[in-house]
Amino acid sequence: MEIFSDLQLHSRYSRACSNAITLDKLEEYAKIKGLNILSTADFQHPKWNKEIKENLKEDEKGILFSRTKFPFIWGTEISLMYSDNGRRAVHLLVFAPNGDVADQVIEALSKRGRLDYDGRPIFGMSCPEFVEIMKEIDDKIEIIPAHCLTSFFGLYGSKSGFDSLKECFKDQVKNIYAIESGMSADPQMLFRLKENVNIVSFSDSHSYWPWRLGREATIFDVKELKYDNIIKAIRTGNGLKGTLEVFPEYGKYHLDGHRACNFCCDYKESLKLKKICPKCNKELTIGVEYRIEELAKEKKGYKPENAKDVIEVVPLHEVISSVYDIKQLHSKKIWEIYNLLIKSFKDEFNILLNVKEEELRKVIHEKLAKVIIMNREGKLKIKAGFDGVYGEVVLNPLLKVKTQKNLGEF
Repeated sequence: MEIFSDLQLHSRYSRACSNAITLDKLEEYAKIKGLNILSTADFQHPKWNKEIKENLKEDEKGILFSRTKFPFIWGTEISLMYSDNGRRAVHLLVFAPNGDVADQVIEALSKRGRLDYDGRPIFGMSCPEFVEIMKEIDDKIEIIPAHCLTSFFGLYGSKSGFDSLKECFKDQVKNIYAIESGMSADPQMLFRLKENVNIVSFSDSHSYWPWRLGREATIFDVKELKYDNIIKAIRTGNGLKGTLEVFPEYGKYHLDGHRACNFCCDYKESLKLKKICPKCNKELTIGVEYRIEELAKEKKGYKPENAKDVIEVVPLHEVISSVYDIKQLHSKKIWEIYNLLIKSFKDEFNILLNVKEEELRKVIHEKLAKVIIMNREGKLKIKAGFDGVYGEVVLNPLLKVKTQKNLGEF
């Protein structure tokens, strides 16, 4: 059973997230995307927890099902901010094997701080202390460092992270089996760290729109959909087929730079500049590329024997946007073309990964069909993101289509 999963997302109760997020909307667009399972997200938030329990029914295998039998697992994300040879800030994903254990997690966390002010709550405890508390509740609780290389809140982040898993988790590193790549990095980069953990990837979606939800995903290949099989795959790699990623240049923290100064550069230029912005003379926000070069134990191109499959594509809305030169991803024109493709070919992952060019050309403009295949083959040029600015697809003008009045003009 091949399962496309997105296990890092948020409810409408998390800061900087859409206030229109509902479980129904998450399910609706997960199906359109081609996802087979989601995290409940934010299960410790009192109001969202109530909605989970009212709308999802849990089976004996730790899977929650909606009224239309779409599956979820208990999951959340928490933020730890504390001092350990400097200011540290790390985001962790947390998964629970069933509702009873999720309730015990909530009880333990409620003793450490408020849970009702943000779906991604902040605690002052250290990473080792947090892991120890979770493992005392149940060994089946899974903890995974989220967006591990992102400048802010990443395990290895340049602003407040650590240089290794061991440095961060100390004696509890034995209970960390995987790291989450985040958009600005990919497994090929993380291989170079030689941390001897598995790599997963999820969207960290702050809305339910398909250019956010499932933009990164982990592919499992298990005999049966149950919590134990998913966690076994994460811990051992057995049943972990691979990840679907955006190109790391698309991420918001790939290069070094200053958003306010509209300046960015690669790590070689940052070294020459001594990490100082030439426009404002303040320290640059150092991105993922630089951190990899600082921490890497192997040269670029290193790949371990047990490496899993890696697929890299940008979301379909982004592809359509680049071809039609429309900046607003939610524009009517982009939705018209997107919905036509979904109607014709079932879901977005199928379109991005499987549908042949000649089949695409029967439905959409030949230039868009060509760029979809270029995306699949890793041939798109991406202007890299930096300091909170997303990367963007850069197309040859000959591959662009002038905006037309209606679909009948294709």
